[in-house]
Amino acid sequence: MRALLHRVSKAGVSVDGHTISSIGKGLLILLGIGHGDGEEQAKFLAEKSANLRIFEDDQGKTNLSILDVQGEAIVVSQFTLYADTRKGRRPSFIDAALPEVAEPLIRRFVELLREHGVLTQTGKFGAHMEVEIHNDGPLTIWLEK
Repeated sequence: MRALLHRVSKAGVSVDGHTISSIGKGLLILLGIGHGDGEEQAKFLAEKSANLRIFEDDQGKTNLSILDVQGEAIVVSQFTLYADTRKGRRPSFIDAALPEVAEPLIRRFVELLREHGVLTQTGKFGAHMEVEIHNDGPLTIWLEK
């Protein structure tokens, strides 16, 4: 399981011109599911995402988590995090889990984030989405389990 965390001042997701998710300060999390991923990976990445100290305190140091700043999150499924570009010029996505495996794990990750106390919205699985990211910093963190 791979997660790309963007610390954002605001973010949103639109499908067919309609906004389906919108947050202010928080995290936009792009989440990819690979073969063999399951509950263990979802728990690890949800806990890490909720508690990672990447928000600035009063002294400008990254000492605060999304929970500390009462931020929100948007989780967007992105199988392209498993792109293999080692050969040729067209990426292969053979390492990404099939939709029937990935979708329930994306939902489980969202549930786990919420259980940690993070107000969490989502994109729409399998849809063509427009993702608006106002990366604060910029600060982007790659997590993998």
